[in-house]
Amino acid sequence: MQFEHTYKQYDAELESVRAKVLEMGGLVEQQIVNALEALVTVNTTLADKVIANDHKVNALEVQVDEDCSHIIARRQPAAGDLRMIMMVVKTITDLERIGDEATKIARVAQKVSESGRLYTPRFNEIKTMVGHVREMLRTALDAFARLDVTKTVDVARQDEQVDEQFRAAMRQLITFMLEDPRTISMSLEVLFVAKAIERIGDHAKNIAEYVIYMVKGKDVRHTTVQEMEREAQEP
Repeated sequence: MQFEHTYKQYDAELESVRAKVLEMGGLVEQQIVNALEALVTVNTTLADKVIANDHKVNALEVQVDEDCSHIIARRQPAAGDLRMIMMVVKTITDLERIGDEATKIARVAQKVSESGRLYTPRFNEIKTMVGHVREMLRTALDAFARLDVTKTVDVARQDEQVDEQFRAAMRQLITFMLEDPRTISMSLEVLFVAKAIERIGDHAKNIAEYVIYMVKGKDVRHTTVQEMEREAQEP
């Protein structure tokens, strides 16, 4: 009976950690949405809120990290459970960095508001990129919650699309700056935002890769999408 109680408590601890990761994921997704809205509408109040809420993301990372350290110290997990803890620690690092990128976008929104300029270049492309990275993050977190590798390759494929969209935006912005030097300052700010969004996609892809490591025991970092797909499909 004592062993049964211990196992149930251990399972509850692991489940609590996973729930906090998903809570953190939901928070950073909202940060992305609010940061873009603040930028598009030049809403300084919303930008301030994104920046202020970054401490909540950081606090969750510290809390989950401490929980994982306690589980390792008390339970000495092995095999699949150890991979789970390692996946969680890596995932919260990427989620915290996504939160940082959202904060960067909010700071650009503040700067635009202070300058009093009309912020128009490449908004459609930025909105499209944000739509892709939000979907990537949701898919990666869903794979994390279900320990399901079937959708992880979709995240990697979308990351390639986001990378291409970033390169296309960069080429167009360079053209703007060459044709009209007055757009240089504005275009650099747009480029800064586009790069932040592209980095969010990279972090979402990382989370998807961690799921494959957890489920399959295979490290697919720095591999091609085709290699990642083969690993995900292997029984």
